[in-house]
Amino acid sequence: MITRALRDAGMEVIYTGARQTPEMIVQTALQEDVDVIGLSILSGAHKEFASRIIELMQEMKETIPIIMGGIIPREDIPVLKAMGVREIFGPGTHTGEIVAYLQKELA
Repeated sequence: MITRALRDAGMEVIYTGARQTPEMIVQTALQEDVDVIGLSILSGAHKEFASRIIELMQEMKETIPIIMGGIIPREDIPVLKAMGVREIFGPGTHTGEIVAYLQKELA
């Protein structure tokens, strides 16, 4: 649903599918020269996942912004943002809000 909303807004979206490792996500992001990495986390491993992706990008001297969505407890949001996650969209966020955020941030 989010992929379709972003594409309808004129954005190119590369969907890698579920069960990707942080290494696979970073490698794809670099190969495809993306402007932002969007992660949808439903497993509860959001802090570990974000931490590893950020670590990999720092090792490679990359600064691709990361946004996240999914089931993320409120108390983890400040932790994720302190790690470097730019924005977090919870369940029920209107896709127009995500589109508007990306248009503003990537302008």
